[in-house]
Amino acid sequence: MTTTRTDEIHVGRDFGRHDIVVDADEVGKYCDAVDDHNPIYTGPSPFGGPVAPALVRHSEVYAYRDDERAAAPSWYLPNLYGNLHARQEFELFAPVMTGDVISTRSFIADRYVKRGRDYVVNEVLYCSADGAIVARGRTHQSFLRETAGEGIVIDQTREKAPARRFEVDTSTALEELPPLRKQVSLDMCWKFSGPRKNYHNDKEAALKWGFPDIVVQGMMSVCFLSEMMTRRFGAGWLAGGKINVNLVNIVWQSDALACRGFVREITPEGPRNRAHLDVWVEKADGTKATIGTASALV
Repeated sequence: MTTTRTDEIHVGRDFGRHDIVVDADEVGKYCDAVDDHNPIYTGPSPFGGPVAPALVRHSEVYAYRDDERAAAPSWYLPNLYGNLHARQEFELFAPVMTGDVISTRSFIADRYVKRGRDYVVNEVLYCSADGAIVARGRTHQSFLRETAGEGIVIDQTREKAPARRFEVDTSTALEELPPLRKQVSLDMCWKFSGPRKNYHNDKEAALKWGFPDIVVQGMMSVCFLSEMMTRRFGAGWLAGGKINVNLVNIVWQSDALACRGFVREITPEGPRNRAHLDVWVEKADGTKATIGTASALV
């Protein structure tokens, strides 16, 4: 297994290009993994024929590996113990239709230190066959600064601490979106984060990396929020949507989740308007797991 040195992960480092066919099989796997079966993915859509889910290649950033057997993506820092997905951004510029060929490009966009952790920001550009940028994603991954570790880094008690409780002020809401409820299962974890065994689908692997149970991949909550936005805004989300969320508490395998959002402002944008929302994902006891902002054209 290749070990990446810390000094090799620098701003501007390019990790190359992938070419992908977003065919019906690719779309079907996504829909099964997150239980999102919107009819526009298989039939007529606002763009004509079947359109791919906005985040159909949600985890493309993690596909950039030295080889398929590598324990982690090639842009990760060497200390994998206790690493966490901390923040996620996506901008959606144009729809990807089922059957389209797209290319992706991965590079290090930023590095910073915060609260005793090293953060690496990897940006992925998604391009159409003619080179137009159709989407952009930025993944903030955090790593412990120590070079080794043992025992549990974070357990289920952390989210009960007052500092891990986050509230949302809905008093100025112009519109509240219907909640989207999801029950995470082990089967979903394998479909979403497989096929290799890792701490997102296997408890033994989770223990080795400092967690007491399976850590649901952070992108899953982001995909749930994308489903909620697609249901409400349709084409205005798929071609013009933006999301910027912090993953503030771990989602554990078997958690029941509710995705929520409300429109707090509408502003003009050219001949159209943009709806600005506060969005979040919460557990059954109200614990916020993912929280941030999103917007869509209306």
